[in-house]
Amino acid sequence: MTTHPPQVPPRDPAARDAHPSGPPVLDVRHLGVRYDDVRALDDVTVSLRAGSICGLIGVNGSGKSTLFKALMGLVVPQEGRVELFGDTTASARRAGLVAYMPQAEEVDWTFPVSVSDVVAMGVYGRLGAARRLRPADRAAVADSLDRVGLADLARRQIGQLSGGQRKRVFIARSIAQDARLLLLDEPFAGVDRSSERTMTALLTALRDEGRSVLVSTHDLAGVPAFCDEAVLLHRRVLAQGDPAAVLTQGNLARAFGAAPPDAVPAVPTAARIGDS
Repeated sequence: MTTHPPQVPPRDPAARDAHPSGPPVLDVRHLGVRYDDVRALDDVTVSLRAGSICGLIGVNGSGKSTLFKALMGLVVPQEGRVELFGDTTASARRAGLVAYMPQAEEVDWTFPVSVSDVVAMGVYGRLGAARRLRPADRAAVADSLDRVGLADLARRQIGQLSGGQRKRVFIARSIAQDARLLLLDEPFAGVDRSSERTMTALLTALRDEGRSVLVSTHDLAGVPAFCDEAVLLHRRVLAQGDPAAVLTQGNLARAFGAAPPDAVPAVPTAARIGDS
């Protein structure tokens, strides 16, 4: 019997200080990334504390995907530094502390692996040279799939799933891995509202367990209810902090040239903007 993820209500802003501040799990200082003569990121400084969800917001070409790749060590910055859990990206990855969901177009969905195989990749770092799953590892994979409501699709080829189901597989992989920091690049792109609500509930529950999430999103209206803080990026960090303070008309105008009226968080309909 499949257990579907609960619909967790938005967290009360008054509860945002429930987790101790402590050192940041993600600490980026004066980061600069160039592709030949194109500067993708310029003097970016941003941090994220434990047990919080941070929404990363910006227009097409603002550098959101480049920032995720720099955090994962997939691009080499020309300036600045990145620390995850007080150490290097490579160290955090070896320890299984960080999990990454790239944009959908960067994944080969035709690769002949099952849903269960993809989730099992989250436990590979704990295996020996033989890469043989132990009973505890198989249980972790099964429990993770059950938690995201995909236990009945464990044997299905990953490309046969819907967009929302594919994204939930990546969340399940991070749960099996027991990652403490999730980096999610446009997880809600191309999914319906029902799947978006399901993933939002999952991420909220993970946050309440003390994990941290950096998520790029187009849903400006949903950020204040879903995220503890927001970062507005346009090659530089234009603002970071409480979503209501970040997503002002003035800040949005700086980021987008002109802030569309329905992009203001007080408006109930969600406004979506271009991919990065």
